Amino acid sequence: MTQPILELKNIHSGYGSIKALKGVSIRVMPGEVVAIIGANGAGKSTTLMTICGIIAAEQGEVWYDGRMINKVSPEKLPTLGLCQVPEGRRIFPRLSVEENLILGAFYRNDTEAIAKDIQHAYEMFPILGERCNQEGGTLSGGEQQMLAIARALMTKPKVLLLDEPSLGLAPIIVQQIFDIIERINKEDGTTILLVEQNANLALQAAARGYVMETGEISLEDDADALLNNPKIREAYLGE
Repeated sequence: MTQPILELKNIHSGYGSIKALKGVSIRVMPGEVVAIIGANGAGKSTTLMTICGIIAAEQGEVWYDGRMINKVSPEKLPTLGLCQVPEGRRIFPRLSVEENLILGAFYRNDTEAIAKDIQHAYEMFPILGERCNQEGGTLSGGEQQMLAIARALMTKPKVLLLDEPSLGLAPIIVQQIFDIIERINKEDGTTILLVEQNANLALQAAARGYVMETGEISLEDDADALLNNPKIREAYLGE
């Protein structure tokens, strides 16, 4: 039986006295796109930061690719194939597009393959190729989001964690971003855990989904079932 490539088991974490996650359990199978939806403040981003060790789990276990990673330092995780695109993009604004991509490959030493992967990024994101020498901070919000995703792909991830990729972007750009997410999953076989307030787009992109409310998982189901659930449609799809 196939084992989850990423699994959270009864995770509790938070910020000092504020308990943001209260017993969260999530499974992600190899090759899946899994969405976590929920209102602002539900604990979605905290879940990703706990997976990456930026926020320590006070209780419970985080398992990735057959090993418990609670004690693995965040900077080591990309070398294991687990990479996050954080909310707010956090590119290096004074470095060029290409320099941002090169830094994404910081832990790699396969120079020829890095060069090929940069060209693949430009093929996937043509606007980045056109602006390869432009400072990242001068790009539009959508272009910066593309750069953040492309930079993460330079780590050659097995699992990509995406935190609110549509945040603050125009609808036409949001659709482009989600088309790229689908392509990354289908062409490269990359497993994706997607945190997103746009529940409709997230569930359309995903195979399965989790609904998070006040730090707990309130519902888990196939994405299509969640899309057709009247309570979900009323609470998160504006119907």
